[in-house]
Amino acid sequence: MEPLASFFGLSATLLAIGIYGLATKRSAIRILFSVELIYNAANLNIVAFARLRNPPLVTGQVLVIFSIALAAMEAAVGLAIILLAFRLNSDIDLRKMTRLKG
Repeated sequence: MEPLASFFGLSATLLAIGIYGLATKRSAIRILFSVELIYNAANLNIVAFARLRNPPLVTGQVLVIFSIALAAMEAAVGLAIILLAFRLNSDIDLRKMTRLKG
């Protein structure tokens, strides 16, 4: 069995990369990928904590399955919005997107 610290280290690395991508990138697709990295970091922590118990809990894996389904739905809606913005503006730079405002 892998040590728990390696899961937390990987999760912290994914979280740091995701936050860096959110803070520095202006492309909508890169921001969407950064959010997905943050989701994956949280899912990895949930599975690691579920494996901590003896016997391992299945509820952690079930929660992660639901979280992955929600992330897929969020990605589909986000990509649809990005596609619409690209059709309207011919660019997906978030600084230039003003036509979608209310």
